[in-house]
Amino acid sequence: MIQYFFENTDEITIPENTSEWIETIILSEEKKIGEINYIFCDDEYLLKVNQDYLQHDYYTDIITFDYVKGKTIAGDIFVSLQRISDNANIHQKQFENEFLRVIAHGILHLCGYKDKTESEEKLMRSKEDYFLNMYKK
Repeated sequence: MIQYFFENTDEITIPENTSEWIETIILSEEKKIGEINYIFCDDEYLLKVNQDYLQHDYYTDIITFDYVKGKTIAGDIFVSLQRISDNANIHQKQFENEFLRVIAHGILHLCGYKDKTESEEKLMRSKEDYFLNMYKK
């Protein structure tokens, strides 16, 4: 089950078919769908999560807490809508495109993909692009 929550930010409309698309990503990676919570928030809320749980003192667009058991994908995915908006402007992308990229990024982490090394990041970006091209409006 995929759920969406909002903390310290105005609610936005989740693009149509987003949950189905997330399920497609999970199934394409030969995984099962468990409990997935997206918590959309502002920069300060996510900074506090980053400080309290990861001992990192910087802003980020996403933090994924992995509760995966075997092939069942589960987790809490915290997403800063402010960061998405800023990054979309910086990279001259539409907000929705950057929003979906970050959504996919969190799921890909839960599917086992990392992005710490250059080669891991390259594979992650490739997967993000692949699944973004698959998204149906």
